[in-house]
Amino acid sequence: MDPAVIIEAIKKDLAEVKAALGKKTFEAVSAEAQQQSNLLNNITLEIAITGRAGAGKSSFVNALRGMKDKEKGAAPTGVTETTMVPQEYSHPTFPKVKIWDLPGIGTNEFNAEEYLTKVNFKDYDFFIIISSERFTKDDTNLALEIQKNKKKFYYVRSKVDIDIENTWKSEGISEEDTYERMQSEKKTLDIIRKECYDKLKELGESSPRVFLISRWDLSKYDFPLLQETIEQEQDKIKRDVLIMCLPILTKDSIKKKKAAMESLIWKNAMVSCTVGLIPLPFLSLGCDIGIVVWTMSHICKVFGLDEDSLNILANRVGKPVEELKSVIEHTPSTGMITTEFAVSLLKRSVMWGAITGAELILDCIPVLGSLYGGGSSFVTTFYLLKNFLENAVKDAEKVQAKAAEPKRRK
Repeated sequence: MDPAVIIEAIKKDLAEVKAALGKKTFEAVSAEAQQQSNLLNNITLEIAITGRAGAGKSSFVNALRGMKDKEKGAAPTGVTETTMVPQEYSHPTFPKVKIWDLPGIGTNEFNAEEYLTKVNFKDYDFFIIISSERFTKDDTNLALEIQKNKKKFYYVRSKVDIDIENTWKSEGISEEDTYERMQSEKKTLDIIRKECYDKLKELGESSPRVFLISRWDLSKYDFPLLQETIEQEQDKIKRDVLIMCLPILTKDSIKKKKAAMESLIWKNAMVSCTVGLIPLPFLSLGCDIGIVVWTMSHICKVFGLDEDSLNILANRVGKPVEELKSVIEHTPSTGMITTEFAVSLLKRSVMWGAITGAELILDCIPVLGSLYGGGSSFVTTFYLLKNFLENAVKDAEKVQAKAAEPKRRK
């Protein structure tokens, strides 16, 4: 990355530190950064998926985890209700994110009145209420109870791809009629949206929001809007967790992930100012190697560049994982991100940080310059991780482009 761009980025971050130090002591700002970083790493997010039996709840749980329905470890699916008690499924790369498959509402075992008690309502951060046809009184009764308890819920109409395909068949539109298919798809979506809205209004919802999705391709229809809406309605820490763990579906997804990682890098660079100094050859410059290694590995997971995420993506798009890996140019596998790897990168960037950082720090924040190695540690850590992030973003974009390519015909 161009050093001039890095310098401008560091100046911006140092300006934020300076503004914070204008109101608080350095120790207080550093402690706050440490606290927020710890909270982000340790917070648990509980997502509840509910709705009537057969609506596609379990398939949606699997989709959020990047899994196919019949894959090992996937939530079991079927035309009848397969979930009789709340089932917890951890996100494959962010295990503190829990996706709960709840029993179908309106069944003999779980009627609407006693449903919330039986599924441990208070354990969840927000609810997604799924229907594959029309929403019912059970759905709105559940939403009303969730609202009374001051939690968020979202109406989701699933299987719209099936409705669209059925319309194409009934209207005799062939695969070659691309324009006709597009027009028919738009018309069908408008009809489904209006039917959902009218039914929910009839059931007592004053201004319902309904998101139309396909379990088979979350990038289509309203899922990106659903994702954005949920993120906006969470507090900052949980919003960042959601941004980190949810799949990359659009360029905006990558942009938001990058912003969340830049915030984390700022916090970890601040922490690096005050933790154990590790001497490097010929220089007395401190940097916490553990922070650097962990942050690099975390960036790989967030952008789907770790081994598990690449295997999940390859399985989902039906391509060999080696084909996806072939376009990764800059980012090492997580197994290669070790203390030795981080130290080798630090040795290459540390001189830049020592010389340029000292000048920047003395100009911007004299108090950092007075700390033994602290100011240079901030700049070096920031510089190193910022470069790593920029490279990860480039590689993630290439992997997503490769995944989206049509399969080659044999």
